[in-house]
Amino acid sequence: MTSSPVDLVSAPPPQWSDLSATGRRVLLDLLVHGPRSRIRIAERLGLSRASLTRVARELVDSGVVLQGDTLPSATRGRPAEELQLRPQAAHFIGVKITAERIYVVATDLAAEVVDEISAPLISPDVETVVDEISAAAASLIRRFGNVSAVGVGLAADVLRRDGEAVVKASPLLGWSEPIPLPRLLEERIGLPITVTNDVHALTAAHHWFGSGVNHRSLVVYGVGAGIGSGAVIDDELVEGANGRSGRVGHTRVGGTGRVCANGHTDCVHSFVSMPAIELNAGVAPGEYPLAVARARAGGVREAEAFSSAAYALGAVVAESVNLFDPELVSLMGEGLDMLDLAPGAYRDGLVAHLEQVPIESVRTERPPFTFGLYARGASATAIRDLLSE
Repeated sequence: MTSSPVDLVSAPPPQWSDLSATGRRVLLDLLVHGPRSRIRIAERLGLSRASLTRVARELVDSGVVLQGDTLPSATRGRPAEELQLRPQAAHFIGVKITAERIYVVATDLAAEVVDEISAPLISPDVETVVDEISAAAASLIRRFGNVSAVGVGLAADVLRRDGEAVVKASPLLGWSEPIPLPRLLEERIGLPITVTNDVHALTAAHHWFGSGVNHRSLVVYGVGAGIGSGAVIDDELVEGANGRSGRVGHTRVGGTGRVCANGHTDCVHSFVSMPAIELNAGVAPGEYPLAVARARAGGVREAEAFSSAAYALGAVVAESVNLFDPELVSLMGEGLDMLDLAPGAYRDGLVAHLEQVPIESVRTERPPFTFGLYARGASATAIRDLLSE
């Protein structure tokens, strides 16, 4: 495994179980919105000044919050005291699993990445995945000492059965039976484990810390080995009753492409993924960069594969705009070369499928992307779960 050099062993993590429910709410508010005056926090959360004073004392005593600057008052009343997160008070681990690699980050309490590890995934079988995650987590726990929880993101549906989270299936990893992955990892690592769909985790982190900050509604698409989406509506991540929100791949868009798992040749899955582009471009599996190079060099079949992918992506983005009317649509992932190679086809897909929505009103962005963002999202989800208990 490769890792950045860190030699840091911190004090034990906070005793999260000792924090009150209100204390957790205030801490979560500081995490998402940054340092704020007591008055603003009280107004936002509907707390009395006396209640917030007690909670602030609780959080300061636990070591997770610091008393910040004294802010001048707009009136002749008492100056406002600012509360701010103490990021080094705790660390968290985030994991992203692909079919080929495992990406692991350590973040502080503010979800800032302070170390990272990546390595080839020896095998996608469950036992190997558990072994590799456990080994990476143990390495980071030794360095930081005060790790409080671990979050794992993967391309899968994560459901709850009798109060226990299970990975229903992950075609990308070849898992076809329900897997109690959180329990398996908790038995090995000994910390609270959160397992979630990777695009949901990416969406939550982008909403909190990326360009989605200050947007009450957004849709995030993750495009790579597959395609998935996540939505934030009214400041809340939409996970769905069964953890299956964001499935967009079987929307029919016309044309003829790769045969999908459902037997379609004209759905989003037929065009918008790196494996679909490889097949449609006539290159071997795993030769996506070759397809890109040939398309840039003027290869007709390769260019058509990217054009079809761009059109299909535009169509499915349009459907999410029709459905949610979000303030922002973020396109992320390693499989978005179609936007560079066929921007006109992407626009055509948008225009053809938007329903009484002017294209000028659709705000779309393509933020910088690394797989570490997925892992950071998993860590942020673990923080959220810990503070939402």
